[in-house]
Amino acid sequence: MSATVLITGASGLIGKPLIKLILNQGYQIHVLSRKEPQYNPSFKEFKWDVKTGYIDKNCMANVDTIIHLAGEGIAEKPWRKERKQAIISSRVDSLGLIFKALKDNPQCQVKSLISASAVGYYGDRNDKFLDENSDPGEGFLSEACVLWEKAADMGLDLNMRVVKLRTGVVLSLQGGALPQIAGPVKYNLGTVLGSGKQWIPWIHIDDMVNAYLFALQNNSMTGTYNLCAPNPVTNKEFTKSISTVLNKTLWLPNVPALALRIFLGEMKAVVLSSTRTRSDKIRETGFKFKFEHIKEALKELYAK
Repeated sequence: MSATVLITGASGLIGKPLIKLILNQGYQIHVLSRKEPQYNPSFKEFKWDVKTGYIDKNCMANVDTIIHLAGEGIAEKPWRKERKQAIISSRVDSLGLIFKALKDNPQCQVKSLISASAVGYYGDRNDKFLDENSDPGEGFLSEACVLWEKAADMGLDLNMRVVKLRTGVVLSLQGGALPQIAGPVKYNLGTVLGSGKQWIPWIHIDDMVNAYLFALQNNSMTGTYNLCAPNPVTNKEFTKSISTVLNKTLWLPNVPALALRIFLGEMKAVVLSSTRTRSDKIRETGFKFKFEHIKEALKELYAK
């Protein structure tokens, strides 16, 4: 029998292409969903509800690895108190519910947990190079990521292999930051945010899902990895690269950082934080990025 993988956040930007990739590799897939389970010939759906603490324990049957992608969108709504709680709970309490289900069913022998995390862990660090040993930063995103990773590490108490992938800005035309940034550029209304000097760690969606598959298939991988292309770019370089690939012009002045702080409040961290990550550790495992430079990544996406 082929190995079985349980996936949370399966309907998201990463989850959809990841399921397709894993299925093509011959794995069986279980999916946790907040909706009532629907028949799907490709994988089995199981219901869970983090708010009420319900999870269908049958989801754990024959599961070897859990891939945890679930989480409310970071930049979709203002960071009011309730939204902050939802962002954290959807990542942290969801893991707690999974571990409770495992403890209540000792016959389940899950060997590995591969959990998403984010480069928001590092906070705003200007030009400093950041690797997996760098300290966490300050602010809500950093605090949320610390709690997220701490929750994932509960898997160690169950003798699981735990892998945490700190993700950068995922480049995809199906969602995420790229369509939002590229939208104004298409109409020659694109602009650089703040000073434009803030570093953006990015990754092509294909490299993202390939890295999850690589972590699934390589039991020697443990601990934390920066999942970002080897060559981060500044906000100015990022925006200019989009305009070049789309053959558009950037003529508007930069949006002042002060205006963004006033308009976005605490959420300014999403667009103004500078995070200059290194990806040496994951490359040392043997993982190879298909897209190492921003322009080649953008050209591939917009050529589709």
